[in-house]
Amino acid sequence: MTPDQRPAGAFSDPDLLRRVASALVLIPVAIAVAWLGGWPFALFWLVAAIAVLFEWNRLVHADAPPVLFAGEIAALVAAVVLIRYFLNPGFGLIALGIGTGFALAFSPAGVSRWAIGGLLYAAAVVAGPVILRDDAAYGFVAILWLFAVVWGTDVGAYFAGRAIGGPKLWPRLSPKKTWAGFAGGTLIGALLGCAIVGIAGLPVGPGLVVVTLAIAALSQAGDLFESAIKRRFEAKDAGGLIPGHGGVMDRLDGFLVAALAAALIGLARGGFANPAAGILIW
Repeated sequence: MTPDQRPAGAFSDPDLLRRVASALVLIPVAIAVAWLGGWPFALFWLVAAIAVLFEWNRLVHADAPPVLFAGEIAALVAAVVLIRYFLNPGFGLIALGIGTGFALAFSPAGVSRWAIGGLLYAAAVVAGPVILRDDAAYGFVAILWLFAVVWGTDVGAYFAGRAIGGPKLWPRLSPKKTWAGFAGGTLIGALLGCAIVGIAGLPVGPGLVVVTLAIAALSQAGDLFESAIKRRFEAKDAGGLIPGHGGVMDRLDGFLVAALAAALIGLARGGFANPAAGILIW
């Protein structure tokens, strides 16, 4: 999640060192797993998706029966297996459809829509990265590009918002975020993403620049969406697993939206076999 932004000049943050320490641990792990690809990569993001699902369920319907969580996990596992085995996301949708029916059957009264939403939200955590990484030719570069865009957007928004201040982005959802932070984060994220593509030896054309700017902006929309969910249920953080960031859901709120959007664009342009090429080659 993009950190809250304070007025200009307010750079002291008791959580900043914890955020940096967490990043120094998580970033090398994420890159190493991305380099491995295949099942290690898929399992890494499946575990992240299950953690997000757990935090979502605890946040929106803590009294849900354990069988609901178990059924949703089974649907996520089946979706990942089917996507990787057939290299076709459509088969994963079948598993998620069955999981949706399970959520309808076992959700407490009045919260079925939240249970279904949580399953789909968690599915985005694993589906987007796996679809992109399974492109044999450009999958690793696409994941590095995605990391650069999202992480660069986070950092750029953090420091631009604090240094410049100014009008608030959406005070009702996130009172400390500013338009300056949004613009700075989008520009820095897009710059770093395009730089990764250039370093990989691929052309950086106007189409890539535009789509990279869009993905950077969407990652911040994902942050705002999670803020709306937490505000709806009067929670500051979704969890406390990651020091300085909160829960896994707090850390991946922007990433999952960016990854899913990138995967959909890649599929639309490159098909099932070359989704990463579809997002990178313009």
